[in-house]
Amino acid sequence: MSAGTYTPRPGAAPLPRMIAAQTALETRMLLRNGEQLLLTVIIPTLLLVLFSAVDIVDTGPGASVDFLAPGILALAVMSTAFTGQAIATGFERRYGVLKRLGASPLPRWALMTAKTLSVLVTEVLQVLLLTAIAFALGWSPQGSPLSVLLLLLVLGTAAFSGLGLLMAGTLKAEATLAAANLVFLLLLVGGGVIVPLDKFPDAVQSVLGLLPVSALSEGLRDVLQHGASMPWAQAGILAVWAVLGLGAAARFFRWE
Repeated sequence: MSAGTYTPRPGAAPLPRMIAAQTALETRMLLRNGEQLLLTVIIPTLLLVLFSAVDIVDTGPGASVDFLAPGILALAVMSTAFTGQAIATGFERRYGVLKRLGASPLPRWALMTAKTLSVLVTEVLQVLLLTAIAFALGWSPQGSPLSVLLLLLVLGTAAFSGLGLLMAGTLKAEATLAAANLVFLLLLVGGGVIVPLDKFPDAVQSVLGLLPVSALSEGLRDVLQHGASMPWAQAGILAVWAVLGLGAAARFFRWE
């Protein structure tokens, strides 16, 4: 046995390994949280099944599920990337978790990257579950799902993540909890998720169409329901929200 065989080698792990480990931890914490599962899985699933099976809202010609499925996918992205992430990060900030993690070898930007990656992992599971349920309800998607997943959902995730981190990093945890849930409910009703935007007055439609959840739900609907090519107008709106949200979060986020 040579000298130094068991000599400790202190030091940080490679950055990709640290990000991967933090992503796995964030994902496990998200999936183990009952309140998060209510937001990310149960509520979207119940809304999809209920409004597809019962004629509550006039969704226009065709099967209700063809209109609802894209909107529910957009709602799932919002519930995870915005509402869930804002609440979880807000309370981590309050309890000093972020402050301690910020002092670890993992850079702060890498921590936020891990949080965003965990959101993407969760969204993949959401999309698979909701798509399977929608198919069971008779959904017949059109267009190119691959282009939707690669661009619209990623842009929507970036937009909602920026807004969620901005809220969590500037408000108190209790205020974040109340505000995030309130915004979730308001956008659920007025974001084109369940109620078509053309049901609102003309003056209101133009404003609602600029909201990120409206852009995401309408963009997904254009492709998956109407078979259109990539809706660049909605993608542009999401890109603007992503830049503004992530930029503001990076500028104003407080770690304690």
